[in-house]
Amino acid sequence: MSDPGIPTLVLLIEDDPPIRRFLRAGLESQGFQLVESETGEAGIAQAAMRSPSLVLLDLGLPDVDGVDVVRRIREWSAVPVLVLSARGQESEKVRALDAGADDYVTKPFALGELLARMRAALRRASRPDGATTSVVTSGALRVDLSQRTVTLEGRAVKLTPREYRLLAELAKAPGRVLTHDMLLRSVWGPAYTTQHHYLRVYMAQLRQKLEADPSRPRLLLTETGVGYRLAEEPPAA
Repeated sequence: MSDPGIPTLVLLIEDDPPIRRFLRAGLESQGFQLVESETGEAGIAQAAMRSPSLVLLDLGLPDVDGVDVVRRIREWSAVPVLVLSARGQESEKVRALDAGADDYVTKPFALGELLARMRAALRRASRPDGATTSVVTSGALRVDLSQRTVTLEGRAVKLTPREYRLLAELAKAPGRVLTHDMLLRSVWGPAYTTQHHYLRVYMAQLRQKLEADPSRPRLLLTETGVGYRLAEEPPAA
C-alpha cells in the first residue's frame, strides 16, 4: 500500500496524443502522478525503472503487441495492468487478460468508469501476498469462502457444488473480469476450455437463484465475448 501522503504513480503506455492529454488532465486532477510512454518498449523500461502502482496499457502500440507487453511485465512484476482497448477487440481483450492483465476499459470511456476500475485494481493489489477476503459482499449477496456458504438478503441460498465453485471463483476477485478460459479451467479443468456452453448454463442457473431479475443481472455481469465478473457495487435499480 502506498503512503497516503505520496501520490499514486500510474504509468500510461499509449501512443495517441489526445488520449494521453485527456488522461493526464483527468488523473492529475484526481491526485495521481502520471508517467507516460508512447511505445511498448519504452513502457516496459519505465515499469522497471519507476515501479508504478498501476499500469494503463493501450493494446494498439506502434512497436510491440500490447499483449506481449503484459507478458513481459508479468515475468517480473505483479503490478495491476488495466488494458485500454477499442470496441470490437474482444479476442484481444481475452488474450490480454489471459496473459495477466487485471481488467480492461473499452474506448471511448468515461473518466469515472476508468477511475472506478483503477480503484478496484489498487484495492486488490493492496491485499498482502494476494490474500483473498474470506467474506465477499455484493449488494445483498454474501459469500463466505471459508464456510462455503451463500446468503441473499440474510437467507441461505442452496447451490449445487458446481454452482458454488463458479460463484466462488468470481467472488475471489470481485470487480475483476474473469475470462471464459479462466473460469472453465478453474471450475471444470483444462480439458473443458472450449465448452463455453457450460458457463452459459451454470451462469443462468446462478442468476435464477441470486438475481432479482435474471434477465437484467446486477450482480453477475456478462462481459460480452470475454467472460464474467461479480459486481463489487451493484448499480442502483
